[in-house]
Amino acid sequence: MVVLVIEYDGTAYHGSQWQANAPTIQGEMEKALQQLTGEKIRIKAAGRTDAGVHARGQVIGFTTASDLPLTAFRDGMNHYLPRDIAVLAAYRAPDGFDVRRRAVNREYRYTIRSGATRSPLRDAYAWPVAGELDISAMNQACQHLIGRHDLASFVASAQAIRDRRTVREVFKAEITGDGDMIYFDIVANAFLPHQVRNTVGALVRVGQGRLTPAEFGEMVEAAQPGLAGPTAPAAGLCLMRVNYAGPFEGEAR
Repeated sequence: MVVLVIEYDGTAYHGSQWQANAPTIQGEMEKALQQLTGEKIRIKAAGRTDAGVHARGQVIGFTTASDLPLTAFRDGMNHYLPRDIAVLAAYRAPDGFDVRRRAVNREYRYTIRSGATRSPLRDAYAWPVAGELDISAMNQACQHLIGRHDLASFVASAQAIRDRRTVREVFKAEITGDGDMIYFDIVANAFLPHQVRNTVGALVRVGQGRLTPAEFGEMVEAAQPGLAGPTAPAAGLCLMRVNYAGPFEGEAR
């Protein structure tokens, strides 16, 4: 089995998962694989990203009859892929390795830009929010996310989580600032649909003084769909890394 770590700018895509009538990351990856190997291959991703969301460390896996070396999968895929998708690394994994189920946790970063004027370059990958945000208060609110919780409040509706369990374990939730750039980093075993973007929407309200950290904590405990938000724009969200219990067998060099 081959495992690839990929990076992509999700701006032009309708998410990572294949759709019949829209460009997707999966669609482009499978098209490039067919051009490289001559096989029609179905890939599986470690995490699903929505339309407009980016990734620096998405992981995909697939089986193939091809005996191409790992360097050929890395370099050959980069030859066929569009410029907004790239293979960063290629590995071997045992047959049947499930890149989604075997993941220990996933790391996401959401970027906010706090300022009074537009920034065409930076705003393409951030949520521009007017005025200053209270980072200390936002970090106080983040503490309510750490641990094992029912995070149903951070999905838009009960319909969005139908047939899904909503308990997740969050290992890290932190706000940091660098000038007018603000970063929300979160690590959890898994994520619900729009969970990070709805969390950011609520945290911005805390930063603006419209919601207290204690009220944010009450929102977590309520576990009621639709409480959090507004949903932050997709452009600011990036899947940074998917972590596994151990290393893969080999690596393209």
